Amino acid sequence: MNSSKKIRVAVLYGGRSPEHEVSLQSAKNIIQYLDPSLFEVIPIGIDKQGTWFLGDISQDKQLTDTQELKLLRDDHRQLFTPDWIGKSVVPRQASELITRATKNQRLFDVVFPAMHGALCEDGAIQGLFELADVPYVGCGILSSAIGMDKDVAKRLAIQANIDVHPYKVIKHNQWQTQAAELCQQIQKQLGFPVFVKPANTGSSIGITKVKTPDQLPCAIEAALQLDNKILVEKAIDAMELEIAVLETPSLEAEPIMSVVGEVKPRHEFYSYAAKYLDEHGAKLIIPAPITAELGAQAQAIAKKLFTILECEGMARVDLFLEKSSQRIYFNEINTIPGFTQISMYPKLMSASGISYSELLTRLVKLAMDKHCRRSALNRSYCHDIE
Repeated sequence: MNSSKKIRVAVLYGGRSPEHEVSLQSAKNIIQYLDPSLFEVIPIGIDKQGTWFLGDISQDKQLTDTQELKLLRDDHRQLFTPDWIGKSVVPRQASELITRATKNQRLFDVVFPAMHGALCEDGAIQGLFELADVPYVGCGILSSAIGMDKDVAKRLAIQANIDVHPYKVIKHNQWQTQAAELCQQIQKQLGFPVFVKPANTGSSIGITKVKTPDQLPCAIEAALQLDNKILVEKAIDAMELEIAVLETPSLEAEPIMSVVGEVKPRHEFYSYAAKYLDEHGAKLIIPAPITAELGAQAQAIAKKLFTILECEGMARVDLFLEKSSQRIYFNEINTIPGFTQISMYPKLMSASGISYSELLTRLVKLAMDKHCRRSALNRSYCHDIE
């Protein structure tokens, strides 16, 4: 395909999130596996201060498995900085940095956000894309926000008669005035051990396993450093199951469900260190060693969650299978799942017959199809007065 006819995909990475570094890993793999015969990659990085930079777009430079994706913070690559807000500035035209761009072309055709966590995966960046009328991969504003908030997602799951293991929500202002009372309630209602986690982070950031009452206050304080709302969840002896879900081009067709995988942490639980710092931190078992009946049940739950939470494009659904009762519980949903080399979403899809490269191609095309449908909507309203 002629380069001028390729779809320009802006791979967006970094961001003002504790999951900034994970995002760099996901983006690197996406850039590596986007089909070069179909797509031209426009890498765009956001630093932790919120400044946007154009990455290296040279076609002769290919990322290798040992290279790290880095933010290029040169002034001449700067696309936007929050410091410009409210000021009269003349920023450099981004298209000047791409020799093939013309004055009548956009810098890119579609955005692939490889960003995780707050201000990235929670509807914030999706809202920006909607305002700018730019096609983007993945879920929209509503499902992104719901998926990021573990409490709201669980409440909607409960309303849909999906099992959720017991948990309690604590907000920052409550903890400031009722700390002792809340600790007593947790001990009485949930017992120990429990998991304490921020409501709006991913990658297991800020999660602590609490085994005794004396450990609880410190764990809550630590989680409240990352979010104003936290969850305290009853720990259960369970298998951790994951299912990848992919939307289909036909609106009438049901989403594609991957085989069920199991995450078997070698640490005490599937922590950030087990996911990203220790290459032997967890064993990913695909397919999961469960019965066909339980596998079908898990897939049905994942499909139902994808639908009731209004997801689009893709999502990874995380479930617990309690070992004693064989009961399946909803844990959380990830609307921008990891795309690193060790991430379950692409691995599960690959095991289900969709290669990494084909998966990315499908996601980009779904994004552009969705944008076409939304562009056909009437954005003005004229009321005839009789």
